[in-house]
Amino acid sequence: MRSVLIGSVQQVISPVRDDSGSTGKFQGVAGETVVGYPPLSLRPPRPPLPFHGAPCLLEYPTVSEVQAASLDRIDLLASLTPEERAAIVRQCSWRRYKADEQIIDHLSETRDACLVVEGRVRVVMFSMSGREISFDDVSAGGYMGELSALDGEPRSATVVALTDTLIAFVPPRLFQEIVTTHPKVALMLMQRMASVIRNATGRIMDLSTLGANNRVHAELVRLAKPGLKPDNTAEISPIPVHGDIASRVSTTRETVARVLSDLARSGIVERRSHALVVKDYSRLVDMVEEVRGE
Repeated sequence: MRSVLIGSVQQVISPVRDDSGSTGKFQGVAGETVVGYPPLSLRPPRPPLPFHGAPCLLEYPTVSEVQAASLDRIDLLASLTPEERAAIVRQCSWRRYKADEQIIDHLSETRDACLVVEGRVRVVMFSMSGREISFDDVSAGGYMGELSALDGEPRSATVVALTDTLIAFVPPRLFQEIVTTHPKVALMLMQRMASVIRNATGRIMDLSTLGANNRVHAELVRLAKPGLKPDNTAEISPIPVHGDIASRVSTTRETVARVLSDLARSGIVERRSHALVVKDYSRLVDMVEEVRGE
């Protein structure tokens, strides 16, 4: 029995349990058995234990699933060659999550960058009272966790799976190597960080200058903009959940429901079976800008 080495990194994919329940053996990508536990930096992060202290059952992809895995849909790695992406696949740790499972815990010491291969996740934080503040949703092809992978600091937010999700965990040293040796990857990362800063600045401004009703208007403008059409209409699909909007703009579900009802009566929005349609996008923008300008 021997360890499997890819480059200078010992690759570990999934634990192999014997009849006694031991997890002292691991399988490599070629099916070799590795004895003993891997270094901590190569283990997928553990989810938090339930409050009653019972052990959690981790769900790992099989070796064959990992061999067939692909990072071709990850936007950040689009400029890499297929061979380079295949090499990264072999150096990642992989884990499947079900809806509502926690992937990253705020202030935890894990450092891996996380590539969303399948599914959709939400970046959130919680107040001391348990109130959820939502920052962003990341769909398949996206990534998160890059801050800790780059600066070595604790996690800046919590990440929770919204659907069944497959995550590829990229060790921080490998992530830094990818960024520093591929200028197009570095540029995409910087552009994404610039977008995050711009959005954060806008949200801070909204919280400082807009009332709750107008913050809902501003969030609808943000959600509608990608679906804007030449006829000044826009579709938001899927229909946003009131609680999700409320958590993004720091208000209540009841306020969101009331604002949407008022907009519908005014003919600005219309709820349809598949989407929320903004029938007059410019008017909705003007409603926000008029208040910002006061």
